[in-house]
Amino acid sequence: MMRNEGTEMKAGDSAQVPQSDAEERSKLPWGKALAYGAVLGLLALLGWGLAKAQAGPRSEGPAPDFTLTTFDGDTYTLSELRGQVVVINFWASWCPPCRDEAPYLEATWRAYKDQGVVFIGVDYVDTEPEALAYIAEFDITYPNGPDIGTRIAQAYRIQGVPETFFVAKDGTLRGVKIGPLAPPELEQRIDALLAEPYPAGTGE
Repeated sequence: MMRNEGTEMKAGDSAQVPQSDAEERSKLPWGKALAYGAVLGLLALLGWGLAKAQAGPRSEGPAPDFTLTTFDGDTYTLSELRGQVVVINFWASWCPPCRDEAPYLEATWRAYKDQGVVFIGVDYVDTEPEALAYIAEFDITYPNGPDIGTRIAQAYRIQGVPETFFVAKDGTLRGVKIGPLAPPELEQRIDALLAEPYPAGTGE
């Protein structure tokens, strides 16, 4: 009786159950394939993230087009602003450096808004009440709206906030500023872009 119980205990131990060579061969490749697949998938994901981080924000070439609906309900499409210099500023109410540059951005906007310059504020990963409070605090009058789904931020490959992109009259990117702007950097960049003919290179 005791021997039978011992035999049953061994038979119930999965590590002791004998398997045929065919069964072993049929299971082993699938297990390895799944393991290799998981490792390769992880490596690919890590590689994609690293490549994206190393690529940095866009700074040249055609500016990715987008349409932004402001907090006031107005709509702005970048491609419809050709012929004007466009300053695109990514910000958030929770960002201390954004607060540092906010008065400077607004003052510069007021100085250039009648000279063929458009400022667009893109609010990144924020709540509307906090964003509106921020806009009111700094008396910001240029167009601002939320980046729904972070689509615009992804198109421009921003690394954080604040980041400011400069778009020439012909719709091409002419650099990016990572971090808060300080005088006289903004004026210098805008003046250089205003001095360019439109269309670029035609002398018109």
